Formats: sequence, C-alpha cells, structure tokens
Amino acid sequence: MAKRVGVDKWLFGVTLILVVIGLLMVFSASAVMAKAQYGSPYHFVVLQTIYAAIGLVAMTLLMKVNYRRYNNPNVVFPAIAITTVLLLIALVMHDSHGAHRWIHLGPISLEPSEIAKPMLVLFLAWFLQDRMGSIDDFRGTILPAALPSLLFIALILKQPDLGTAMVCAVVTALLLYLAGMSPKYLGYAALASAPVLYFMLFRVPWRRERILAFLNPESDPLGKGFHIIQSLIAVGTGGIRGLGYMDGRQKLFYLPEPHTDYIFANIAEELGLLGSLLVVGLFITLGYRGMRAAILSKDPFARFLAFGITSTLLIQAFFNISVVVALVPTKGITLPLISYGGTSLVFVLASLGVLLNITREVD
Repeated sequence: MAKRVGVDKWLFGVTLILVVIGLLMVFSASAVMAKAQYGSPYHFVVLQTIYAAIGLVAMTLLMKVNYRRYNNPNVVFPAIAITTVLLLIALVMHDSHGAHRWIHLGPISLEPSEIAKPMLVLFLAWFLQDRMGSIDDFRGTILPAALPSLLFIALILKQPDLGTAMVCAVVTALLLYLAGMSPKYLGYAALASAPVLYFMLFRVPWRRERILAFLNPESDPLGKGFHIIQSLIAVGTGGIRGLGYMDGRQKLFYLPEPHTDYIFANIAEELGLLGSLLVVGLFITLGYRGMRAAILSKDPFARFLAFGITSTLLIQAFFNISVVVALVPTKGITLPLISYGGTSLVFVLASLGVLLNITREVD
C-alpha cells in the first residue's frame, strides 16, 4: 500500500475557489430576477449557500472515509437501485417547464439525474476493476457493464434531458475504453445509437428548432435564435476586463437562465476574458489533479473512480461553456460548482470528497 499522505491541496483549494466564485456569480446573476419573483434579491444565493455548506460538510467527511469502503456490492447495488427508483419517481412528479427532472418535497427539490452520474461511475469502477483481462467479452463484461448506463440513459431521456444522458453515455464509453475495451465496440455503439440520436434531435420539434437556431440564429433573432444571440452579446460586451461585478446588463431578463445554464455568459460579461480564463484555468487545474490521482493510483478501483469523477466534471464544464460561446447547440447542462442547483452542488462536492480521499494514497 502506498504511504498515506495528506489530501491534494491543489485540488482542495481549487474546489473551494470555484464554490466561492459560484456563490458570488449566482448572486450577481439572480439578484434582480429574485427580487422580481420572490421579493428578495438574496433568495437564490441564500439557498445556494445552504447547499454549499451541506456539500462542503459532505466533502470534508468523505475525504476522511477510506474509498475502499465503497468497493462492495452491498454498497454498489443499493446505490444503483435507489437511484433508479428516484429517477422513476421524478417521472411521475408534476412537470416543471415541461420536464420531469425534479422530486419536489415542500421547499426542497431533488434532481435524481445529478445523483445518477456519480452512482454510474461507482458501479463501473467496481464492475470493471477485475475484468480488464476479459474486457472484450461482450456478454460477460461489456453488456453487464453497459446495462445500468442504458437504464439511466433511458430514464433520463424520458424526463427529457438529452444533455445529461449524453454525459452518462460519454463517461461510460471513456471508462470502458480505459479498461482496455477495443475501439471497434465504441464504433458499434455509435452506429447503434445513431438512429436514436437522430430521432431525438431531428424528430422532436423543439430540439430540431434548437439545432436550426444554432446553425443560423440570425434568421429568427427574437424567437428561436434569441438565447444564442443574447449569450454571445454578453460574452462579446465583456471585453478583456469585463463591465464589473454586478454591472452586467444581459442578465436583466435578456439572458435565459443567467444563474444556471448561462452563468458563464454572465461571468464573461462582468469579469471579461480575464475572469473567463481564470474559471477555465481552475477547471483545467481540477482536471489535471484529478487525472493525476487516477494515473498514479495503483488500485484499479481507485483509478476508475478518480477518472470517472474527474471526466464527468470536465465533460459537463466543456459542454456548458461550449453552449455559451455557441460551439454546440443548447443542451441544458449546468456548470459544475458554479451554476445554481442544490443537488448538483452537493453531489459534486461529495464526489470530490471521495476523489480527495483517493489522493491521500498517491505520491
């Protein structure tokens, strides 16, 4: 066993900085909207601060718990079962904006799809650790490994939430590839999923409109292309140094969801290119330290767990920022640690607590 050391201070520090930036930007992006809707500009930031406190407590506790405790079928299978039940319950709850993504318990809302991502990583890390020698066995390894992912993806698509379903699919593919699976199986999976993806993108009217708006937002600047154009205006008007904290204008009922999906646009407008690069740099640092832990881990379970946690965060950050700067169509994926959202913040911080525990045993 590797000599036990302290947790990765870089990873711990970057996480705290991103949480603080998130709280500051959630307040800036939501204050006017919160005042109009709830009578207090502090509505969203107070809730996010509570979620951050819960998440930081979870992270602090979990980084002291030996990660090997999760390497147990008595932990893994109940986690998968509970997550599946939560996803099913969300589907029968009252919809919000046409989607069944949340379980509402009074003033508290739980988003099961945010729980599904770390639980999927946990399952794959446990399942694949002893099967690298038989990774190309389709019936014995690939299919059983993919079944929970396919189940989660199907339930998440039903919500509907194509963005999160794609994150689950990409993370599953990356972990299988890391385990040594032949690339030809990734090709087969891509071919098999192509008709489904085509149907979801081009046969669902509102998604097709999103694609067309992405390709030519100027064709309908006050309709389908409004969100993309307003986001690009926010990014462009920020310049090098930005307009100043709290001084952004696009969040004043122009920018859609400025405290969640488009919070990076508000960062770019108020903090400029320098602030945007700082946030990107922090995510790159987080990714580097997480991947370093995965590479240096001698335990296959720890390696898969660290890689899965890190890659999930990086994929989400990449998609969110890419949407804001119009590199990809709108997907509804939040920016980890920064966007408003209690379930996401708590479970991302909890996952990072597990990752920090893994870093205790790498040089």
